[in-house]
Amino acid sequence: MLNVFKNKNFSFLFLGRLVSNAGDSLYAVAAMWLVYELGGSAFYTGLAGFLTLLPQSLQFLAGPFVDRWSLKWTLVVSQLIEFILIIIIPIFHFLDLLNVAVVLTVMPLATLVNQIAYPAQSAALPKILSKDELVKGNSAFSFAYQGVDLTFNALAGILVAAVGAVSLYIIDSITFLAAALLFLSLNIPQKKKQQKSKQKRPIKETMKAYVGEIKEGVSFIRGSLIEKIVFGSVVANFAIGATIAVLPVLGDTLGGSHIYGYYLAALSAGSLLGALTASWVEKFPLGKFAIISFLFGSCFWFVSSIVPWTAVSIALFGMAWIPIGMTNVIFAALMQSVVPDHLLGRVFSVLMSVNTVAMPVGSLIGGTMTELIGSQLVFGCTALGIAVVPIYWLFFNKDLRGLPIVKEIDAAYVGLEQFDTSQIDKDTSSKVNSLA
Repeated sequence: MLNVFKNKNFSFLFLGRLVSNAGDSLYAVAAMWLVYELGGSAFYTGLAGFLTLLPQSLQFLAGPFVDRWSLKWTLVVSQLIEFILIIIIPIFHFLDLLNVAVVLTVMPLATLVNQIAYPAQSAALPKILSKDELVKGNSAFSFAYQGVDLTFNALAGILVAAVGAVSLYIIDSITFLAAALLFLSLNIPQKKKQQKSKQKRPIKETMKAYVGEIKEGVSFIRGSLIEKIVFGSVVANFAIGATIAVLPVLGDTLGGSHIYGYYLAALSAGSLLGALTASWVEKFPLGKFAIISFLFGSCFWFVSSIVPWTAVSIALFGMAWIPIGMTNVIFAALMQSVVPDHLLGRVFSVLMSVNTVAMPVGSLIGGTMTELIGSQLVFGCTALGIAVVPIYWLFFNKDLRGLPIVKEIDAAYVGLEQFDTSQIDKDTSSKVNSLA
C-alpha cells in the first residue's frame, strides 16, 4: 500500500481526504448529539438522520457535473462551502439564536456538499493511479475515512462531554480550510476538452443535455450484475439508517455522549480493519466470501444488542462492520476498473444514490420506533437488515453467489460490454459542452 504514496498527487489527495474526514467525524458526533440535546427526543435524532442521509440519495444529480468540472476546483470549493456552513452554528450560539431548527437546516446542506466532494475524490483516483494500484489506493482511502473516524468519533464523544458540542464546530470549521489548501496543491491530469461552440447554448438545451447525462449513468448499469449487487444492499442500508438514529439514544441510556462516541469508534474500527485486509480478500471467490462474512457480521451485530456488558457490546458491534469495510473497498476498485473514465462521476453518483436511498427512511422510522419501544430493541432489529445481504445472495441470485475472484471480473463478466460507450462520448460531446 505504501508504494502509492510515492505519487505526489495521491499523497495530497489522501491528506486532503484525511483532514476533511476528521472534520466530518467531529461534525457527525457533535451534530447528532446537539440535536438530541436541543430536541430532547429520539424523534429528532431520527429526523436529523433522515435530513442528513436524504441528500445521499440525490447524489446522482451531481454526477454529470463531477464528470465535467475540474476535479481539483470541485474539491477546493466544496471544502470552503462546508467551512461557511459549519461556522454558522457557533455564530448562532454566540448570538443566542441557536435552536434545533438551525442545526437541522445546516446538517442536510453540509451533507449535500459532500455528495459532490466524495464522487470527485473517487473519480480522481483512476486519473492519478494505475489500474493495478486501485485496490491499494482505495484501501488507503478507506484508512483515511475509517481510521480518522476511529480516532475522532471516540475523541469527539469525550470532547462533547468535556467542552460541549458547539466548541467542536469551531475546530471542525478549521479542518475544512486545511483540506481546501491541500486539495489546492493537486495536479490532476485532465482530458483535452472538446472545442466549445462560440454560441452560448440556451438553458433549455443545457438542462436537456444534463438530464441526458444522468440517464446515461442509469442506463449504463441497468441490466448488469452491478444492478443486482446494489439491489441486495438496499434493506441493509435501511437498517444502517435506523442505527444512525438509535445510537445517540442508546449511548445516552448506557452512560452518555462518550459511550455514543465509543460505538461510532467501534463502527469505524471494524470498517478500517476490513478495508486494510481487503487485498487479502482478492484471492477468494467474491460471491462465497460475501455470503459468509456478512452472515457472521449480522450474528455479531445481534449478539451485541443483547449482551449485558457495554464493552463487549461495543466490541461485537465493531466486528460486525469488518465485512462491510472489506466489500466497500473491493467493490469501489471493481467499479473503477470496469467503468469508462469519462463516466466515472455519474456512474458512482448513481450507484451511491440507489445504494443509500433507503437510509434516510430507515433513520426516520428508527427514531420513531425508538420513542415507542426503546433503543436496545430497535438496535437488535437492525441486525436483521444486515442478514438480508447473505440471504439474498445465497438463495435468490445464483449470479452473485457464483462471483469469482475479483481479478477475473471484467466489464464483460458483469454485463457492461452491452453499452456502447463510444456513442455516449460522441453524443455527450456534441450536446453538453455548455456544462463544462
